[in-house]
Amino acid sequence: MSADVSSDAGHDARLDAYWMPFTANRQFKQSPRLLTGADGMFFRDDKGRDVLDSIAGLWCVNAGHNRPRIVRAIQEQAAELDFAPPFQMAHPKAFELADRLAQIAPAGLNRVFFTNSGSESVETALKMAIAYHRVRGEGARTRLIGRERGYHGVNFGGISVGGMVANRKMFGHLLAGVDHIRHTHDPARNAFSIGVPQHGAEFADDLERLIALHDASTIAAVIVEPVAGSTGVLIPPAGYLQRLREICDKHGILLIFDEVITGFGRTGQPFAAQTFGVTPDLMTVAKGITNGCVPMGAVFAQQKIHDAFMTGPEHLIEFFHGYTYSAHPLACAAGIATLNTYADGDLLTRAGRMEAEFAQALHSLRDEPNVIDVRNIGLVGGIELKPIPGEPAKRAFNVFLDCWNQGLLIRTTGDTIALSPPLIIESQHIERIIATLRDALRRAA
Repeated sequence: MSADVSSDAGHDARLDAYWMPFTANRQFKQSPRLLTGADGMFFRDDKGRDVLDSIAGLWCVNAGHNRPRIVRAIQEQAAELDFAPPFQMAHPKAFELADRLAQIAPAGLNRVFFTNSGSESVETALKMAIAYHRVRGEGARTRLIGRERGYHGVNFGGISVGGMVANRKMFGHLLAGVDHIRHTHDPARNAFSIGVPQHGAEFADDLERLIALHDASTIAAVIVEPVAGSTGVLIPPAGYLQRLREICDKHGILLIFDEVITGFGRTGQPFAAQTFGVTPDLMTVAKGITNGCVPMGAVFAQQKIHDAFMTGPEHLIEFFHGYTYSAHPLACAAGIATLNTYADGDLLTRAGRMEAEFAQALHSLRDEPNVIDVRNIGLVGGIELKPIPGEPAKRAFNVFLDCWNQGLLIRTTGDTIALSPPLIIESQHIERIIATLRDALRRAA
């Protein structure tokens, strides 16, 4: 970027118009971090540096960057069919992708409704749950139960059932009829657990408390992330998700898994539901569905949920919901090519094969300055740092900036460093990530 358009020293006016999401805008525009290219495990910045991507873009580029099969599929689709209306019309690749997705989904989740993002997938699943009970004659079931420290996107439904205070506090009363069970974070018993922590299955029983308070006949669904990512990589305790499933079944409540970050190989199986052996009634996905190349999301539904809507005259719309870009042709082409790319490299189970090496490397940081916990599962890692008194999140942000300067992209949430590298990661990449983090942690002490 040339300097001749700067309105004053250190200020480039061309950066002004873009109001950036989830970003410290003023800090960023003083010292921009601009990405101009990507390939494999690396981004390239505007200074020509290669930057190791330890977060798969944003939990989404699971197969690595610039995969030829996916690039070619998008190019060819744009030249063949750039758009097809999704209401009362369709195109062949929408059905092909849905069928391919159903084949790798947990057994029973065989109906796929397309959206454009994780946030839209959550809104869709919540509406689907409430409408399902209504069409079955249980219209009083409208209440939704989320979880403290949960993240379910940024639309009103998602932040209502979500439990991250910063995402909620500016936006008024949100949706009515929403409550939250307690989170599962228990550092007193589970700090530095390698893989699934052993203590805390009983936290699921907090759902029984809310059922007693509100009555089961008013509750439509419970939504949780199998692994809570944006709140700091919180791994569910052994038996916890099974217990939630049992309680929901007991009371006729739908269970929704938000797998926007855990889907498509992140935990060692195609979906975390398979890793933990618990099948939800509805499952939301996005991100890795197209390897991050084209915006897309989806909701997987049990056939019983789909079939409950298929009543009445056949010419009438069964579910009054959808988006202009649902099953967009470019997204479907990218999704099919992404599934082929995953299959070619056996990537949907590769995190399981890399897990032990990744865990050992992560936990080697446990004695570094200000590290108070390390958490991991599959190719997901969290390193929690002791906050600077009176300046929450600043220590982790300082580490983020230091790593960026050393050619490593990490992600922070609060004072936790979150790692979710592309599934193509090799040993030398793990070694570089850990070495760079170790040095940055020591400089931040």
